[in-house]
Amino acid sequence: MEQSLIEQEKIIRLGFFFGVFILVALWEVVAPRRPLIISKTLRWSANLGVVVLNTILLRLIFPTAAVGLALVGEAKNWGLLNNIELPPILGIIIGVVLLDFAIYSQHVMFHSVPTLWRLHRVHHADMEYDVTTGARFHPIEIILSMAIKLGVVLALGPSGVAVLIFEVLLNAMAMFNHGNIHIPVNIDRVLRMFVVTPDMHRVHHSVHAPMANSNFGFNLPWWDRLMGTYVAQPIEGHENMEIGIKELRDPKLVSTIPGLLKLPFIQHLGEYTINRRW
Repeated sequence: MEQSLIEQEKIIRLGFFFGVFILVALWEVVAPRRPLIISKTLRWSANLGVVVLNTILLRLIFPTAAVGLALVGEAKNWGLLNNIELPPILGIIIGVVLLDFAIYSQHVMFHSVPTLWRLHRVHHADMEYDVTTGARFHPIEIILSMAIKLGVVLALGPSGVAVLIFEVLLNAMAMFNHGNIHIPVNIDRVLRMFVVTPDMHRVHHSVHAPMANSNFGFNLPWWDRLMGTYVAQPIEGHENMEIGIKELRDPKLVSTIPGLLKLPFIQHLGEYTINRRW
């Protein structure tokens, strides 16, 4: 069972990644939310190039990913959930929800600590907002994020199935809610009660620091409401809002692989402080 789940993990995750990516990319062509100004060829080559680099690094540094560690934890009774008697389905649901809260908390932390913000601003520096933005992260942030995730898995003790479901949902939702896709307002209003929608998360990519320090959720939308970090709409409206980081507007820096890799080491931090609000 354990070996089977590990072997199937790559196939399942790759299948969902390419399936959701293609679906959202086609949706962006058929019903875009905003017109894109910067060359898609330039941006996509950088954003997807970083994805390939990050994938290789993760496989080299963490040969046993989160699912494998969760299976070891189950066998050795490591972590909170492995020491509580729960029906299997309830255990999976609780595991997925707790992991999602951990990712929300990590996201807030990467906005709160100046050194971590240096890394995370690679994600925010994209001057456009589409399906590839959701996978655009600096390699050092990806490595740190995986280390944090492994620590959370050890502490919480979710099942291997719960971790796999969470990983698939997180990747799929990151592409969906970064999609440049039009969803009617009435449908969006209902959807964002259950999942983070593109209009909800786009607010987080505003050049205005108080907006960028809101709507941290990737999957479940409840944490922002519970923690007071929810903002319903951008002040300029979605069509007129400016995406990215105010101080970083050079496409050669923010839309090329060499630029993305050196961006954390540029001195100016800009406005990052978490407690700023309008």
